[in-house]
Amino acid sequence: QVQLQESGPGLVKPSQTLSLTCTVSGGSITRNYYYWSWIRQPPGKGLEWIGYIDYSGSTYYSPSLKSRTSISRDTSKNQFTLQLSSVTPEDTAMYYCASRVGVVTLALLTTPRRTDFGSWGQGTQVTVSS
Repeated sequence: QVQLQESGPGLVKPSQTLSLTCTVSGGSITRNYYYWSWIRQPPGKGLEWIGYIDYSGSTYYSPSLKSRTSISRDTSKNQFTLQLSSVTPEDTAMYYCASRVGVVTLALLTTPRRTDFGSWGQGTQVTVSS
């Protein structure tokens, strides 16, 4: 089975870039029809999908975050990364990486549920504060 693990700084200053890495084991990030997503959950709010990079390296981002988001991958390390620029305290959240196999629909990404993704990392808390 696929296992995922997030890593990165837990504290980021406003206006700086949030950078996280997801390390994948138990399966290749290039395996056909797998989608590798970043999802976050602010305190007291629901899950918010940020974006994905798929098995071919194609990316897609939430329209609300697209201008600030970049997802990339290192296939030699079986890792994918998130960069979220110009952060504010509103970006404070638990950040997760997660995977899904099969089709991805706009409705799924708009209102993600834990069951929509087969594998999840344990999450990492990121606080934006000066």
